[in-house]
Amino acid sequence: MSAKSRTEKPAKGSATALSLKSLSAYYGSFRAVKDVSLEVAAQSVTALIGPSGCGKSTLIRTINRMHETTTGARVEGTIEIEGVDIYDPQIDPVRVRRSIGMVFQKPNPFPTMSIAQNVVSGLRLAGQTNKAALAAIVEDSLRKAALWDEVKDKLNQPGTSLSGGQQQRLCIARAIAVKPEIILMDEPCSALDPIATLKIEELIRTLREEYTIVIVTHNMQQASRVSDTTAFMTMGEDRAGYLVESGPTPKMFTAPEQRLTEDYVAGRFG
Repeated sequence: MSAKSRTEKPAKGSATALSLKSLSAYYGSFRAVKDVSLEVAAQSVTALIGPSGCGKSTLIRTINRMHETTTGARVEGTIEIEGVDIYDPQIDPVRVRRSIGMVFQKPNPFPTMSIAQNVVSGLRLAGQTNKAALAAIVEDSLRKAALWDEVKDKLNQPGTSLSGGQQQRLCIARAIAVKPEIILMDEPCSALDPIATLKIEELIRTLREEYTIVIVTHNMQQASRVSDTTAFMTMGEDRAGYLVESGPTPKMFTAPEQRLTEDYVAGRFG
């Protein structure tokens, strides 16, 4: 959302990239997420953990304004990126979604597009037509997604011809291509085998040097391996998800402040 160049970003962890303040998300009259306040450091990985149904996926959908695309859905509170409230009426939601990339639970390359076309689909939609520039972005994005060496000789083949793990890295390359400031990942490894999962985890650790990443995961080991900060959510008696606590990942897994967190990470509920 900022006009400053990516090379002028602050050092990792030295600034807040994303700030949620008293955020609630509704589906009609049902409040799925209740009064969440959370600070996300720039160029870091924040893991959202918690039992199924506690609103983790809904929460990250509010961050790139996808939540409001559901009929009857709405948001209360504020979400700021570098001090700009993305729900301000003057902010274009399409611009927000371009600044905040999204990688879903199941790989979803566009089936009618080649590998190369998948990578730059967002840029073409935005009006970019320069073939040389697009080709350069294809290579750069696939390299950043650790996929270039595997696909450089078959860029014209369908994206769906790749393995599941490769398809997920292709989706990450597609998200990177539009130069987002933040990348959201909703259970990006849940449909992958252990080897593909490790490749995605290695990629996340590499990408955090350049991007701010928020990842939803049910895998406690994955959260401990890839994240700098962990935020634990659960459900109240009204079934609304709320944030119990957040903090540095090592502390959250070894010495959390709340008993609920301790019980969850120890596998005593959820």
